[in-house]
Amino acid sequence: MKISDKARQQAESCRFCWMCRHVCPIGNADGQERNNARARALMVQYVLRGTEKLEDIADNMYECTLCGACTNNCKTGWDPKIFIQEVKTQIVLEGKTPEYIVKLLEKYQQNGTIFDENVEKLYQKHSEGKVLLLAGQNAIYKDSDAVEKALDLLAKGNVKARLDKEADDTGFALWFLTGKTNETVEQAKKSVAELNKYEKVIVYNPVDLSLILHEWKEWGIEVKAQLLSFNEELLELINNGQLKVKKSKKEYSLQDNYAYARELDDEKSGRELIAKVGVVKDMLLIGKEANLAGHLIMNEYMPEKMALVAQGRWVNAKNMGCKVLVTENPDEHVLLAKTAPEGYKVITVEEMILENL
Repeated sequence: MKISDKARQQAESCRFCWMCRHVCPIGNADGQERNNARARALMVQYVLRGTEKLEDIADNMYECTLCGACTNNCKTGWDPKIFIQEVKTQIVLEGKTPEYIVKLLEKYQQNGTIFDENVEKLYQKHSEGKVLLLAGQNAIYKDSDAVEKALDLLAKGNVKARLDKEADDTGFALWFLTGKTNETVEQAKKSVAELNKYEKVIVYNPVDLSLILHEWKEWGIEVKAQLLSFNEELLELINNGQLKVKKSKKEYSLQDNYAYARELDDEKSGRELIAKVGVVKDMLLIGKEANLAGHLIMNEYMPEKMALVAQGRWVNAKNMGCKVLVTENPDEHVLLAKTAPEGYKVITVEEMILENL
């Protein structure tokens, strides 16, 4: 197995501080010692030293959500995502890919997506507008109702936004499943070619925005369009008076998305939006310390564990009496909605604002 010196150093940097053991959403869900960053690093070292085979650790690499909770809590400053993604690339290049991942990649190759839903009518319906809402494939295929509401809310703020199928595939699914392969980079280039046709792009899913600002930049892919997160755009519309919201006494609890809080260093915009229309009621583990509540790509091949991950986040909410969770990400919206306990509900940021206009 060939990985970069940087990735090897990350895999060998663990000093057994154990801070990652209590924060991995998968490890918390299934209680298995193999599901923490320390264990994954040891597995990679065994392969590098020839005492384990690459195919023997493949499943475990695909059990990582890449949420960065371990990185955030590591006292030695290492980043397991670096070696995990490079190992995934080697798994694919050496033909050791688990069959369930092979099936997803074959589906992507045939259909341009790993999901089964048909969304052509959605693209046809929203094919006009100077501003692009980059919804991303996860939202388009698995949370299309939320995308419709996001477009409706923008329209109420006098922003005529459209969808663009070619732009929506940022390469995120390929990057998650295969790392930085030629196919991933080429797909990102196709996406940016579409993005650069617009002056302004509002990025709905923070996971896509993080990929664009971090990985794309590292790959030398330049975005010329003005980029704004969906939260940023909504705050601007409210502050400019284009969206006239009403302040209520409703309590809302933000489910911090890891891409916003940890990768984009934005723990505030979601709470600022809540404060515009209601009362912020925080639950346990917020901001950079927040637990992931769902991952739609992983839900395609390990739905039972994803359900446990979402249920674990509801435990945090229930312990603090947080009745209404507000999500910033389609993955967490979909999976929290599927697992919501009686008397509790989850809504998107746009739904929260729409009910307070």
